Amino acid sequence: MGTLQSSPAPSEYADLSEKTGFSFEQIGVLHKRFRHLSHGENVLRKEDFNGIPDLASNPIRTQIVEAFFDQRNFSKDGDGKVDEIGFEEFVVVMSHFRPPSLHMTEEQRESVRKEKLRFLFNMHDSDNDGIITLEEYRHVVEELLSRSGALGKETAKGIADAAMLEVASISVGHMEPDEFYEGITFDHFLKLLATFEIESKMSVRFLNMDTITLCK
Repeated sequence: MGTLQSSPAPSEYADLSEKTGFSFEQIGVLHKRFRHLSHGENVLRKEDFNGIPDLASNPIRTQIVEAFFDQRNFSKDGDGKVDEIGFEEFVVVMSHFRPPSLHMTEEQRESVRKEKLRFLFNMHDSDNDGIITLEEYRHVVEELLSRSGALGKETAKGIADAAMLEVASISVGHMEPDEFYEGITFDHFLKLLATFEIESKMSVRFLNMDTITLCK
C-alpha cells in the first residue's frame, strides 16, 4: 500500500495532485481527515468507517466503503479487495467523487465522466465479473435521481423502476428463447446513462466535509 507518514512531503503532494487533481491545500485537508479516521495510524481499515454519521445514513453505505478497498479503484491493473489502504489510495478513491474542473477540455471532461461511471459500475459489480444485474442498475438510477434534489424519493424510485423495465424489455425482448440474460456490461451501462449529468451527482459527505465544497 502507498502509506504516507504523519505529514506527506511536498514531492508526495505533487505526485498526488497530478494524479487526482486535488490542490496541495485540499490534499492537506484530506490528510488531516485520514489521520483522524485512522486514529493516527498510517492505514485505514473498513471498521474505521463505522462511526461516521453521514455515511451511516447513506443508502449505499456498504458499496461506498467497499469501494475504498477495491483495487480496481486505485490501481491500473488492480483486482480483488484489500483489508487496509494507505493515504495515497484514500485520496485516489476520493478523487472519483471530485467534480471536474471548469477549465477542462471537452476531451478531458469526457474522460473524467467515463472514469466516474467506471467507478460507479465497479461499486455494483461486486464480484468483478464485468456485469451488473437489472436490479443493481435500478439502484444506480434511483441513487442518481435522488441526489438531484429535484425529485422525491418515491418519484425517483418510480422512474428507476421504469428504467429497469425498459432495459429488460429491450435486452430480453430481442433474445432467442434458448438464450440466457446475463446482465448489463460496462459498455451497455455507458450508453444507458449517456444523458445523465453524472459529475455533480457523484459526491459524498462524511468526515465533516463535502466533496463538492472541498473540490471547488
